[in-house]
Amino acid sequence: MALTPKLALRQSQSLVMTPQLMQAIKLLQLSSLDLVSYVERELEQNPLLERQEHDEAPPAREDAAGAEQGEAWSEGAAPGSRAEVEGRLGTDLGNVFPDDAPSAPERPEPVAAQESGDWSGMGVGGASSSSSGEGADLEAYVAERPTLADHLERQLALAVSDPVDRLIGQHLIDLVDAAGYLRETTESVAERLGAPLAAVERVLGLIHTFEPTGVGARSLKECLAIQLRELDRLDPAMQALVDNLELVARRDFPALRRLCGVDDEDLTDMLAEIRRLDPKPGHAFGSEILQPITPDVTVRAASDGSWLVELVSDALPRVLVNQTYYAKVVKTTKSDTEKTFLTECLQTANWLTRSLEQRARTILKVSTEIVRQQDGFLTYGVAHLRPLNLRMIADAIGMHESTVSRVTANKYLATPRGVFELKYFFTASIASADGGDAHSAEAVRHRIRVMIDAESPDEILSDDTIVKRLHDGGVEIARRTVAKYRESLRIPSSVQRRREKQSAAR
Repeated sequence: MALTPKLALRQSQSLVMTPQLMQAIKLLQLSSLDLVSYVERELEQNPLLERQEHDEAPPAREDAAGAEQGEAWSEGAAPGSRAEVEGRLGTDLGNVFPDDAPSAPERPEPVAAQESGDWSGMGVGGASSSSSGEGADLEAYVAERPTLADHLERQLALAVSDPVDRLIGQHLIDLVDAAGYLRETTESVAERLGAPLAAVERVLGLIHTFEPTGVGARSLKECLAIQLRELDRLDPAMQALVDNLELVARRDFPALRRLCGVDDEDLTDMLAEIRRLDPKPGHAFGSEILQPITPDVTVRAASDGSWLVELVSDALPRVLVNQTYYAKVVKTTKSDTEKTFLTECLQTANWLTRSLEQRARTILKVSTEIVRQQDGFLTYGVAHLRPLNLRMIADAIGMHESTVSRVTANKYLATPRGVFELKYFFTASIASADGGDAHSAEAVRHRIRVMIDAESPDEILSDDTIVKRLHDGGVEIARRTVAKYRESLRIPSSVQRRREKQSAAR
């Protein structure tokens, strides 16, 4: 058959990821802190966006036990603006893959109208905030904490005067990680700097005398040995104990007594000294300030026994679009470039406000369904956590699994039992031994921990015994699964637990 060029028309369907749709997907999976940073950047770049200073809308909530699970708009736009935005964009952000979603009857969305002068836009938030305006940024007045490198460099400047040794010391300090360990060999450092190995070892020995004690060590054994040497407690018996830390981890006390040449009382005292040491001395310097977890959604019990799910307004940025400013400025534009810029700013601002509102509404819908599915956990505890996966939530609310996955990423739910990540409620299913309902993997892990915590030193439960007790309780589980769950809980084996509890009983 001859190959000849020709023209042909073909029709095909494809999903086009527009920049606006990509932005909406990105906003779904951002945490509350990342979302605030993202909105702050948009406020700096877009002159039509303004931060909302007052909150006049009632809190948006959904009743998890109610018959209707419609979306709750946290705040509405000015009359007509929502229809205008939807007509221009023509995209439903509640499901970024509408063709793959299961069919679900459409319900009208309650919209709370908001009019505030010449402003129109969407202020996103679930519950009303008690404060108006912006508070003072107290973190701006917090003194900067010195880093571990800064602390070591100051000591190096006082302890070393030779320029070559100071250069070697500076390079070694740069290689010390946040925990205080030197993660590179002195041979490679000497080869890189072209310096004698003896000089590198000498400078490293000097760094070992710096504060915090144990910094610059190349292993845990060396770190503990440096601290013991500083305390004048590194005798031969303690050196033998430090050299056999793997036996300490396995609680093999008979072998440790034999290697160290001490009795039970002396070994107990030596182990107590080891526990008082700092295995990561660098963490005392320059550690990042831990940000407290800010829940995105709260759930509380209602008077009728149901659960009320509410968005946390403090975790959501609130922005408005200044339509009056746009109408005033667009009349004074003199070139097509200026008009194009203003049009793009208005489109971006409208899309951002709608994306934020849809993000809040989607989080509320997904959280409400999770609360409905896991009401046993909220009422009775982790032992009643049900098996749950993304498909179950997606089918229940008419969304795609990928959308649910993005919504539950980096989001937290505040419950009467504590603050949990939304991903926590999705657990694998373990079959029931009697043919009843399946058990949640997290609930089984909880039962394993309760069994082990309640065991006595004279009756340590082996993995086989735990399997038998779980089977008697209606859980069909394999021994290797019990071992995997036990290790994930950082619980030692039955042999190690027996040694530890017998030693503690003495």
